[in-house]
Order: sequence, then structure tokens, then C-alpha cells
Amino acid sequence: MYSVTEKDRKKVIESYFDSLDPLRLRIFPAREKKKYLTLLYIIECFEKERYYTEKEVNQVLIQVYFDFVTIRRYLGDYRFLSRERDGSKYWVTSKANAVEED
Repeated sequence: MYSVTEKDRKKVIESYFDSLDPLRLRIFPAREKKKYLTLLYIIECFEKERYYTEKEVNQVLIQVYFDFVTIRRYLGDYRFLSRERDGSKYWVTSKANAVEED
């Protein structure tokens, strides 16, 4: 989706995160590439090859950012997180592993 450099990653960390361990987002960026990079960090909070309920997804995301609903929606919009049509099950997609670096 985007070419990502180490400089891009550092800028996003400095500008948008209070902490990486534990992961705490200060503000969710407005620009698309920065959103994408921010979501790359957030998706790492989830285990791959595991199914989550919506409640479990929310419990993970509320620890990262107060507006967990927005983050959950963007994780889906950017195809990092998929779900059953009825919302009964969520999982990390293979797209979450496919990052292009320069």
C-alpha cells in the first residue's frame, strides 16, 4: 500500500505515540500514510491465528487509545483485521504482515 522508511516509522512514533511498551497512542493521525503506519503498530497487539470476540478486540484497543471504536473501524477498513458479517468473530489478516520497506 505504501512504501515505508525507517524515517517514516520514527516520525510516527515521535508524533503520535506516548509509549511503545505498553503501546499508548496520543492522537490518531489524519493523513492516510500516517494512519497506516500507526495501525501497523496497533495490529501487533493481537495474536495472529487467533479469533477474538468484539468485546476482546475492544479490551485490547481501549488499552491503546480511548476511541477504540475508531481504531477498530480503521483496522477493518485497512484490512488488517477481518470479521464475520455478524461481528461474532475477528482475526488478524495476512495483509497485516505485508509491509513494503524502502
